[in-house]
Amino acid sequence: MNTVLLDSQKSIVQWVSQATGINSFGVKVRLRGNDLHILCEGSESPQRWRTLSDLLHALQQTDLDLLTSNEQPSIYQVFVYGRKKGEYRPQWCHRVYLNQLEKHLEQVEQVLEDSEKSAQSGSLIISNESLARRGDSNAIARYLSETLSPLGVSVQVKTKQYQPKDSNQAAVNRLWICCQSSYSPDSSLLAEPIAEQLRYLKLVGYEDAVIVSQVSGEAVSECLLRVDLRPPETMLKEWARWGDVQAIARLLRSILAGAKVDVQASLKESTLHIFCTPAADPTETAPAPDQAQCLEIISRQLEAIAPQGILAATVYGHKNADQQPTWIDWLTLPATQHPALAPLPLELANEGDEPAIIFLLERLLNLDLDWRLKTGGIRVMLLRKGDLLHIMCDATICPDRSQVANKVTQFLQHLKMPGITGVRVYGRRAGNKEPFWHHGVDLIQRQRLVPEATPEFAATSEYVSELLTTDNNEPILRTDLTSEEVQNFVTEVARDWTRDKINRISTYTKKCLIETQIFAESGESLSQNPDSQGLKIALVWGLLGLLLTVQTDWILNYLITRPISNSPQINSVSPSFSEQEISLKSQADQNERTAFFTNRSAKESLQNQQDIFNASGFTQNDSQKPNLRASPLKERANATAILLTARAGQTGAALTQMPSFNSRQLNEQLALYKQRVAKNGKAADVLIIGSSRALRGIDPVALSQGLANQGYPNIDVFNFGINGATAQVVDLIIRQVLEPSELPKLILWADGSRAFNSSREDVTFKAIAASEGYQQILQKAYIATNRDESQLNFDNSSAQTKVGETSNFNSYQAINKQLNQTISGLSISYENRDQIKALLHKKLLSLPLFTRNQTIASPIEVNPENTEIDITHRAVDFDGFLALSVKFDPTEHYQKHPRVIGNYDNDYRNFQIEGEQDIALQQILQFTQSRNISVVFVNMPLTSDYLDPVRKKYEQKFQQYMLSLATNSHFIYRDLSQLWPRNNAYFSDPSHLNRFGAYEVSKNLANDPMIAWPTK
Repeated sequence: MNTVLLDSQKSIVQWVSQATGINSFGVKVRLRGNDLHILCEGSESPQRWRTLSDLLHALQQTDLDLLTSNEQPSIYQVFVYGRKKGEYRPQWCHRVYLNQLEKHLEQVEQVLEDSEKSAQSGSLIISNESLARRGDSNAIARYLSETLSPLGVSVQVKTKQYQPKDSNQAAVNRLWICCQSSYSPDSSLLAEPIAEQLRYLKLVGYEDAVIVSQVSGEAVSECLLRVDLRPPETMLKEWARWGDVQAIARLLRSILAGAKVDVQASLKESTLHIFCTPAADPTETAPAPDQAQCLEIISRQLEAIAPQGILAATVYGHKNADQQPTWIDWLTLPATQHPALAPLPLELANEGDEPAIIFLLERLLNLDLDWRLKTGGIRVMLLRKGDLLHIMCDATICPDRSQVANKVTQFLQHLKMPGITGVRVYGRRAGNKEPFWHHGVDLIQRQRLVPEATPEFAATSEYVSELLTTDNNEPILRTDLTSEEVQNFVTEVARDWTRDKINRISTYTKKCLIETQIFAESGESLSQNPDSQGLKIALVWGLLGLLLTVQTDWILNYLITRPISNSPQINSVSPSFSEQEISLKSQADQNERTAFFTNRSAKESLQNQQDIFNASGFTQNDSQKPNLRASPLKERANATAILLTARAGQTGAALTQMPSFNSRQLNEQLALYKQRVAKNGKAADVLIIGSSRALRGIDPVALSQGLANQGYPNIDVFNFGINGATAQVVDLIIRQVLEPSELPKLILWADGSRAFNSSREDVTFKAIAASEGYQQILQKAYIATNRDESQLNFDNSSAQTKVGETSNFNSYQAINKQLNQTISGLSISYENRDQIKALLHKKLLSLPLFTRNQTIASPIEVNPENTEIDITHRAVDFDGFLALSVKFDPTEHYQKHPRVIGNYDNDYRNFQIEGEQDIALQQILQFTQSRNISVVFVNMPLTSDYLDPVRKKYEQKFQQYMLSLATNSHFIYRDLSQLWPRNNAYFSDPSHLNRFGAYEVSKNLANDPMIAWPTK
């Protein structure tokens, strides 16, 4: 592919060419993060200092931000390279800080004046780190960009003040850091590096920092991260106050470092032993530290700290070479005079003292003190609600459940706190409100009927006692129940109910069979006298069975073919009326929110309607009402309409001769597409393909209109989505089903991780592989591979192929085919068998057994894709798009359909990408690259109801896999999975968009600068 420079980069190239006198063909630029890279080349490498002098003078008179687009972030530094044409590596490189141009220019001019002097002489260039330590936001941004710009991440930093909850406290400074990139980076890629860099600066006057990650061109931020900016000395004093020996030793060592004294400490019973030795004494000849100086400093510090549970301290002065101390002294600590300081933290925790419990848990989870001081460590928040103790653990990267949950619960089980009967542990990333995982243990047996609401901890410690869930309109009868016990209770009730039903049915069936006189009770003596009554009874029952079969066939045909006069046509609804109805329904849905896990109070929602952060300044407000827009509904393209339209376009004969693929939807989509190609005389420019998430999730009309607004007029878009399509199905359609003349210029593949699970059974592909259409494709491929042979060999191979096919077509298949033909001739409902199966499936799901609103972990998943859509409304429009107006309401949805958690979702069973689906994707990429067809894969949006911890883990694995493929120049990956996790109005069910969500996604893709759309 030819690389085309953006207009902004063209203007920078022209500016550099004018400033340096180098031909514009010898200048190349690249914008990466907050850095501008300029490469100057010629037949000989440009002179370093002369080129730099010209550029620096030009930079003094030019604002680079005016040469770039408005979407490009500010440029903080410029890298200038010089090389000879034809060489791979530059001969020299120079970095220029734009905030120190005068010092750079002075240095360059000095080198030009005296070439014998070193280039390092002259004015001193101050590093960004030194400037950042002063607390300047611009300097902090430049300091962070040195690490993040090579990753393609730009940085902007601002300082804001916020008022703590206690109005008597002064306003506190908070650092806001916005990281922007053209892709969605993993949160772990940014979290710890930024946290370590910020804490390394030891900024004064800042309590914390908030890091926001955002993809360029998107209005919604992807992740939030909070970094504790309190100085290490403050964190050490907090732990030293609770008598932590390691923290006390580290604090005294830092204070006595000026006196060249090293400090070690240990605790025995209630006495602290402090050992003072000379620091930096490799020869071990230095005298023992000065006794008076050490005692004065140590005594003052311990008096100020007042460590909990430590009554006295013994101080020793040592030489490094001696084992015996040179001097010893004793100190009495504040705990001897204040009884409240005498108990150990563990004793206070046993009495239920919450600050003591928090300290002990933080010490348990942060064994590495250096790591805690470097990154902020794992923070613990505690909340008691009734007889349950809720504990939140957060860090820059969400703590691992396996390493945290068991430690916390085992420790609290040994405390035996009064009034506590259960412990609930949660883990999250610092800055979030909702936990990523939860873990519960009951300390004693507890009786419960329904699950308790999970409390929401505020994102900052100042709001630790604030519960956002309220008791108003909360459908909770008991607040002390775990979901595991509810599951066990429901399972036992269902098992007893099922066993009772089975016994009743078996008793009734046995009675009916005995009354027919064909069967007898076991143990009864049977008459051995042969009688003609048996033959008569068999004949009567046979006639009754035949009559029942004919009557059933007639009734089923009547139910399917009967006219429905009171059903309104979809295309008769005016768009204006539809929009008003949708708006009213959306408003009603918003007023019926049920608080269980992520409940927000109405007051908080109103206060933060215009801000993406809530009152604590961290959590995004996802409860805003979306402005629902959609394309007008179009005429449905059912099977009859497709055939009539095709015949009108002189393609009906070709369509009726197409073999079946054992998939009604694939047959109809293929017929629609071939009709489109025949009508237009060419293939579609953009072909949308994928599973039902593509079928419902991307609107061809909205995408075409959006592209027209972006300067791509008359782009023909067709949606070729197929329910249940995996990578294998997509590979089959693109490489084998479609003719070369039917291939598009760009393939828009819309789907998600479950389409790439090679460990699950690919039911859709297996059904297609057993079809007549698939066999014809294989035969066509076989003929194509032998096309270059002679005519005689070709005729012989064809004859052998016929013989082979005849031999493989065994007697069982012949009998089966003959029976099917006979039944189809006798049965009047045989032609509508697919609709009958769908109707029976829907009626079966409506039974009470399948509609219980319980989250039962069942190993058998009910497919939620089509259960809510009526048969008459399943038809797509003539663009292949399935437009659904239904909006996902969790309360209503889970009354009709079971909630299937990720552990028991067959689509994610034994999730593994490597295998048949990965091979299919590689074949697609090779095929499209050989034909110069671009492939854009879109990871479609999902709801937070669908993305439970199990599915999130697999989503992260899938995203890493997709990012590894993004190096292919013909493959682009766009991740929209977290676009609207809480805007249910854009979804028809937990994992599928409706027509409103499809409209917004289509507009989003049309405006995506990363996608190179085809031109006419």
